[in-house]
Amino acid sequence: MIIVKIGGGESLNLDAIVADLAGVEEPFVIIHGANALRDAIAEKMGFAKQVITSAKGYSSVFSDDDALDAILMAYSGLRNKRLVELCQRQGINAVGLTGLDGRIVEGVRNKGIRVVENGRKMLKRDYSGKPRSINAGLLNLLIDNGYTPVLTIPIVDESGTAINSENDDVVCKMQQALAAGTVVQLIGAPGFMDDANDPASMVPRLTRAELEQREQQVDGRMKRKMHALNKLARGGVGRIIISDGRTEHPLRDALAGGGTWIE
Repeated sequence: MIIVKIGGGESLNLDAIVADLAGVEEPFVIIHGANALRDAIAEKMGFAKQVITSAKGYSSVFSDDDALDAILMAYSGLRNKRLVELCQRQGINAVGLTGLDGRIVEGVRNKGIRVVENGRKMLKRDYSGKPRSINAGLLNLLIDNGYTPVLTIPIVDESGTAINSENDDVVCKMQQALAAGTVVQLIGAPGFMDDANDPASMVPRLTRAELEQREQQVDGRMKRKMHALNKLARGGVGRIIISDGRTEHPLRDALAGGGTWIE
């Protein structure tokens, strides 16, 4: 089982990613983002994205009603269905889903995010949370009958409310639930880089110990992503590949040794 996480940047070569997926023989699940599309939709709707940083230094998008509407339109609407369309054109019988559908990804809504604003500590509550369980029965039912799940946010909380969550955290729970041996993350960069502005600084191999050390060296959104990556690495996955989703053969290149490998 392979989990393929497709990032949400504008530069990713979605056509090429799906064309490569058509040649994969073992079962796979797609989890995708749409952050660039969400931001564009939010701007057209007349409100700006709000990013908040917790007291511990982790940054996330503040998910009020307007932000959740943009997520539904961008992630579960336009990007999800366009990916399903690309899959169908390549002979992949895809089913587009969110964590909300069939409670595929059930989570717990955050009680509040402790932030520091203007030197003051405060608690902010929104429609966000963390995944806690995966409806593996429904996913396996689809996979065993020849369907490919194409999954994205929102997820569902304990009361049935749609909430925002980090796809990186969803990947962690999905890997554990499906016992996936390989997780491929296709991003808008060659792989994990020491210097975000220098493609030549890509690190081809990382040990799990090095990964934990690097989490302490970053901040903001990258700190949150590194934290999720560390959880994934500790979860029993055989290999994690972070590779370039912009090339002519993104998945093929990744599986052939491209990008950054964590084993």
